[in-house]
Amino acid sequence: MANAFFSDLLSTISGRGRTLLRRRVPADGKDDASELLGLCEALLSGRGEASGTAMAREVLDGYHELDPNARLAFFGELARHYGPDRERLQHAIEAWRSQPSDDDASDLHFASEPRRQELFRRLNRAPGGTSELVAMRADLLGLMNGRNDLAALDRDIVHLLSSWFNRGFLVLRRIDWSTPANILEQIIRYEAVHEISDWNDLRRRIDPVDRRCYAFFHPALADEPLIFVEVALTETIPTAIAPLLAEQRQPVPIERARTAVFYSISNTQRGLGGISFGSFLIKQVVEELRRELPKLDNFVTLSPVPGFMQWLKQAKDVPVSDDERALLENLDHPDWFENADLTSQLRAVLEPLAAHYFLKARTPKGRVIDSVARFHLGNGARLERIDWLGDLSPKGLRESAGIMVNYLYRLDDIEKNHEAYANEGEVVASSAVKKLLKGEGRRLLDMRLG
Repeated sequence: MANAFFSDLLSTISGRGRTLLRRRVPADGKDDASELLGLCEALLSGRGEASGTAMAREVLDGYHELDPNARLAFFGELARHYGPDRERLQHAIEAWRSQPSDDDASDLHFASEPRRQELFRRLNRAPGGTSELVAMRADLLGLMNGRNDLAALDRDIVHLLSSWFNRGFLVLRRIDWSTPANILEQIIRYEAVHEISDWNDLRRRIDPVDRRCYAFFHPALADEPLIFVEVALTETIPTAIAPLLAEQRQPVPIERARTAVFYSISNTQRGLGGISFGSFLIKQVVEELRRELPKLDNFVTLSPVPGFMQWLKQAKDVPVSDDERALLENLDHPDWFENADLTSQLRAVLEPLAAHYFLKARTPKGRVIDSVARFHLGNGARLERIDWLGDLSPKGLRESAGIMVNYLYRLDDIEKNHEAYANEGEVVASSAVKKLLKGEGRRLLDMRLG
């Protein structure tokens, strides 16, 4: 109710302020963004609250009328001409050099701030401004295409969005069958790991006694989940996704559940990419589940390995022989896993390679290759187990030869694991995973000696 009142108040201020404005951005979609930039200058120079709120709305409305080329031109102008006030910054630098003081340091800080940051703050005054700026950043990401000249602009938007969407503003809410339909529709639409086919499929994931779904919300986007996680409560750590999603499965009695399985985490706002919510989400959900179900012992994921097959096919340092490479060509056949003998041969090769992929293989910048692994290892999880044929869906076979993994969140070790990964790049793994890697070394040695 408070959010609705505030939104109505902003709309009223904006509506009254429009009567003070004489500028309009052409609505033919053909403008070259110059009129819009003029309005941005007026917004930055104005002081009135009502006119400023209305002008912010005018800028955002005008932005919507621009075609992609005009939007790119608009972003380019913001990047080139809306940086720090150079003259003011030079004076602040000289003052700091001549007689450093806390006041001069503060002046230097504010003088170095790009003008576009203040522009974004003022745009955020418009009704729905926060949501519009998130969408604008999504447009920017789609138009950048590696353009380094827009990187500073993107950093400035991310800087502000990171402040506006920090953990203190986020609200954790459980999603269940009583959740409003418009939010449930977004859960279906944005599920990024295991597609939700229809409303019945959604209900099987959030309604049974052994299922949970949680999402983070922000007051400025009250009906839009930012990120959500789907959880299965099980007796033991699962090794495959199909039994968890099966239509005819028998729910686990809640008193017998000992393991919470995070089997899908999905972001919904592309414009918030690079602003991490996932680590906070998992840790808070763990706390929620522990309060509700104190008998839970294990908190694990059942995670995809989206980069494995690409690495296997394209990396130059994959440790395989020519014979093994020929064997791996069978993975191109969609039904290879139905041949028991072939599956056994492939397992002997692929499991050690998967261990190598996580524990040894790195990007040119020295990072773990797999994006999902980077997320969970960075959060302090341990690589617990490699699950052979854990995902036999077309996507799972295509991306990882059906391999999935469990990451274990042991609360007493999270901080230590995180530090080891963040500071040393160490992948904390169970002895079972490490033994697979050692087995690979013995196998390759035997092959070379033979």
